[in-house]
Parts: sequence; C-alpha cells; structure tokens
Amino acid sequence: MNSRRLSLLAFSQLIIALDYNIVYVALPDIGRELGFTAQTLQWVVSGYAVGLGGFLLLGGRMVDKLGARRMFMLGLALYGLASLVGGLAPLLAPDGPTGQQVLLVAARAVQGLGGALLSPATLALIFSGFTEGRERNRALGAWGTAGSSGLAAGALLGGLLTSTWGWEAVFYVNVPLALVAMLAAPAVLPADPQRTAGGFDIPGALLATVGSTLVVLGLVSGPESGWLTVRGVGAVAAGLALLVVFVLVEIRTRNPLAPPRLLTNRNLALSMLVILLFQSGLGGGYYLFTMYLQPVLGYSALQAGLAFLPLTLLSMLAAGRLAPALLSRYGTRTTLVVGLLGIAIGSAVFFAGMSVGGSFLALMPGTVIWGLSGGFTFVAMFASAGSGVAPAEQGVASGMASMAQQIGGAIGLAPIIAVANLAPEGVAGLRTAGWLAAAMVGVGALVALGLRATQRDREEAPVPSG
Repeated sequence: MNSRRLSLLAFSQLIIALDYNIVYVALPDIGRELGFTAQTLQWVVSGYAVGLGGFLLLGGRMVDKLGARRMFMLGLALYGLASLVGGLAPLLAPDGPTGQQVLLVAARAVQGLGGALLSPATLALIFSGFTEGRERNRALGAWGTAGSSGLAAGALLGGLLTSTWGWEAVFYVNVPLALVAMLAAPAVLPADPQRTAGGFDIPGALLATVGSTLVVLGLVSGPESGWLTVRGVGAVAAGLALLVVFVLVEIRTRNPLAPPRLLTNRNLALSMLVILLFQSGLGGGYYLFTMYLQPVLGYSALQAGLAFLPLTLLSMLAAGRLAPALLSRYGTRTTLVVGLLGIAIGSAVFFAGMSVGGSFLALMPGTVIWGLSGGFTFVAMFASAGSGVAPAEQGVASGMASMAQQIGGAIGLAPIIAVANLAPEGVAGLRTAGWLAAAMVGVGALVALGLRATQRDREEAPVPSG
C-alpha cells in the first residue's frame, strides 16, 4: 500500500473534518465583533453547509470527467483562499458590519464549494488507488481515523486559537494546511487518466446544483425563519421540483451528470438512505450533547470541547483498528448493521444518563458503546456506497453519498430541536430528543439489512437446516 498517498488523502480528510467543529467555539466572538444577531449567526455555519451540500453532485461528476487529482488540488485552493478571505473579512469589507457579515458568509460558502470538490476526489482516489478487500479497508480505516481526529482537534483547536489570537485564527489555520496538501499532490498522487469522451451535462449540472442548494437552504433556514415561509418549505419545494426535472433531463441526455443506472444500484441507493439516517441521528445527538454541557452543566466552550474527547478518541480507535478487521472478516452488511444497532443502543444509554444535577461520568457507559460503534460504522457506510461502482463513476457516487450525509444532518436537526423544546424541563426535553436521535439510527440498521451481501457476508451466514 502506498503510504505517502494514503497519508495525503487522510490529511485532506482531516482538513475537511477540522472545519466542522473549529468554527463553533468561535461563534460568540464572531457574533459580537461583526454584529451578527442570534438568528443570523447561524449562517456562519449554514453558509458552509449550503455550499458543500449544493455542489457535491456537481463536484463528484467533475472528479469523474476532469480528473480526481485536478479537482483535489482545485478544491484545496478554493478552501485555502476562502479561509484567508474569511479571516480578513473585517479588513476587506470596511463599509460596516453588514458588508463584513456578507463577505464572511460568502467565504464560508466558497469553503463549502472547495469541500464539495475535495471530498469526492479523496474518496475516488481511495477507491481507484487501493485494491478492494483488506488493502482498501485499511485505507478507509485511515481515512475514517483522520476524520475523527479532525472533529476532536476542531473543538480543541478552535477554543485555543480563539482565546489566544482571536476568532480570525480559526480561518487562518486552514491556509497553510491546504497549501501543504496542494503542493504535495503532484508528487504523491497518480496523474489523471485521459479525460473521458463526451461533453459535460451543463443543463443537468445547473439543475442539480440549484435544486440541491435550494433543498439544503430550506432545511437549514426552516428552524430560524419558520417552515411555512419562502425560505423554509418554499425553498425545499422549489428545490425538489428542480431535482425532478433534473432526473427527467438525465434520462434523456447522452452524457448525464448522474447516470440513471446509479439510481438502480441497490447498494448505493440503500447506503445513501443509511447515511442520511445515520447523520440525522448523529448531528442531532452532538447538538443535544452541547446543549447539555453548556446551558445545563455550565461548561465553558473549552471545557465542552474537552468533553467531546472520549467520544471522538473511541471513534478514532474503532475507525483505524476495528473497521478494517471487521470489514475483512464479516463483510460490509454485517459490520454496518451491528454498528448502527450499537450506536442506537449506546446513544440511548448516553441520553438516559442526563439529569439536572448529573455528572459527566454518568454519560461514560453510553459514550463507550456509542463511540466505538460510530467509528467503524462511518467507515462501513462509505465502503458500502462505493462497492460495485465502476471506477469512472466513483466521483459522482461519492458525491451522492456525501450529499446524503449533508442533507441528513439538516433534516434530523429540525425534529430533534422541536422535541427538545416540547418538554417544560430542559433536561427531560434533551433526553427525549436524544432517544428520537437513537431511533433514527436504529431505523438505519433495518435499512442496512436490505444491502446485498458481500462474499464474506455470505460465508458468515447460517446454513439453512433440513
């Protein structure tokens, strides 16, 4: 296995994961210095989600058509440049708080666009560069470990940078990371093959990008502006209508952006649904955990970041050590079903440990089960999504899987927040909402039973008697 190539791909995944958490700790300072209100501050987070979720399908197809290495480097360049602009927003937009706010949110959206190229390029390079089986499982394990370590480092690094150098530092730190990876890519990654024949589906690209952007925009705007508004259900409805038109166009075009046969690939379609349910529960669970630590237990931002460490370190251990071994021994379907059930049980136990005068130690039994199960499940989900997909279509398949992850995070948060706010007592609401998040992941385990069995799954299946 090419260790230098794997190290670079894992490092790029760390960069993507780092940004999920690093901005959260800096949000209060950003809001105070740039004049964001409590309602508009969410767009520092949502701008990234809209850019990433809206362009993932287009990014995946660009990987297939234009080359994974090219898009890997372009994604890093966009990501680094947008991070620099985000940090310099107060200086580049001196016409007052409104201009600074707009520029920062726009920079976050361009960061998302960079991630929409980088994420499918990284996965496509793993699936094309490492042989299916033990070698690819080890590569996916390293990729998953880097993602988990990025989540942990994001919370801690965000608190450290913000308290030491100010909120701008959480953007500046991305610049040297992206530059190092971009400069290393030509020497480490294989040259792109000759570009595939045929034109680029421009109408499909526009429909898919605008449609998916509107869906994500509506999902992240609903909790703030109200679902029965143009920015809520109106944006979702318009986006879904455009995606329906997109499917009709793809059926008729000669060079489709997303080949319709991919939608008939049972493993890919079911894996996308599993990823959506997984992220719905996981994203909501992380939000509830934060709401318990800070408003209820009174933790500071840095203390809250440290509190995530046990969960994240266990996930890293499971992604790097357990995932490759379990996938090689038991196959994708079995590993995935067991992992999803483990997350559902572990998170249910975790939220049951919450109480008004509770302690962090009361959460540890659930943390152990949830963390270990989540680590190898994350790797198994993306292994399942890419299984059986032709090398020339790995980019768009990875983009579809990653888009399901982004939409799942937006979909799951709305009902979980609603349930949390129903109960008169804060902890009771958080606990009930946590059980809803666990149930979402449990449904994902049932969906995963419909995946096609791999050879290892068939070998492990019991032989019918009689």
